[in-house]
Amino acid sequence: MSTFRYSAEIFSSPEFVWKVLIDVERWPEWTPTVTRVERLEAGALALGSRTRIWQPGLMTTVWEVTELDPATGIFVWRTGRPGVKVIAVHDIKPAPGGSTYLTLALTYGGLLGPFMAMQLKHLNWEYLTREAQGLKARCEQSLSDNAAAP
Repeated sequence: MSTFRYSAEIFSSPEFVWKVLIDVERWPEWTPTVTRVERLEAGALALGSRTRIWQPGLMTTVWEVTELDPATGIFVWRTGRPGVKVIAVHDIKPAPGGSTYLTLALTYGGLLGPFMAMQLKHLNWEYLTREAQGLKARCEQSLSDNAAAP
């Protein structure tokens, strides 16, 4: 298995970060690594929910939610093709002062997983970094907008 992990501190509450994070249909608004999202079931994101995602430089992929717990701040989904399984973990934890620690991780498994991870190494690091920074900017901008409102 090969794992890529990126962490950032977001100066916004874990509850707000969670709300933005699980609204996957709006990801194209705050991360350039996702150009289009299509939920395959109606309603709120839940265990077993599937979402089709378009990302530059990657094949269109369907992700299935395998863990979703707002109490612990964990959102995990998986995708795969023959010989390759990918698990994406989104983990948010409270930080001192009311901010949030965010950790994003991608784990590649399966017979071809390590090869695929090596082939996409630079893209994985770029995408994890840009997604974390995009979420941070979105949440902190919303906080700033709310503070400026009368």
